[in-house]
Amino acid sequence: MDAARRLIRVKGSSFTTQELVKEAGIALQTFYRHFAGKDQLLLAVFEEEIINGAADIDAAMRRLPDPVARLRLFVTGALESLRDLDGDPAHDDPDRGMGPRFVTAEHWRLHQLFPDEMAQVNQPFADLVERELREAAALGLLRPADPASDAWFVMKLVMSVYHHYAFATAGERLEDIAAQLWAFCLAAFNGGGETPPPSLTGTPS
Repeated sequence: MDAARRLIRVKGSSFTTQELVKEAGIALQTFYRHFAGKDQLLLAVFEEEIINGAADIDAAMRRLPDPVARLRLFVTGALESLRDLDGDPAHDDPDRGMGPRFVTAEHWRLHQLFPDEMAQVNQPFADLVERELREAAALGLLRPADPASDAWFVMKLVMSVYHHYAFATAGERLEDIAAQLWAFCLAAFNGGGETPPPSLTGTPS
């Protein structure tokens, strides 16, 4: 998998199995003892990337004071890597590596081949949203209709916006797109605002 990541940074997903085993320093038979083929390997790479990404987002969310703020970070922060597409030569080539365009193209290609597996791969993101929705509901901050279902839809919405702007030209600033996305999600959660109740802020009622 580490060898696959190195090749992805250089060639995207166009590397061959022969190139992979050479980069990894293993025999072809060894590769096939672990993976049925290259697509199964890429699926495993996606799974590990999302697990690690979800852990990083979770750590950042836990530094915030309330579940609404943490949800906002999840929704808006997911678009941050799209800054790689702003034309700044200091950024990585967006068509190589695990950049937005590679992630988008491979995500949907693998989804066509392994829809159930890809749904499970993405589940850690939905789990983070559901956790915060349940806490926000318990505190009276938000009124989600069904935290599990709402979390799944939010994850899919955020992914769709990310995938769209990975290729489409944005007519607005990334910050404005993220703000609009968050406002839409907040309304869907029946949130009346972002100010925590007195029990969270310490403000007397």
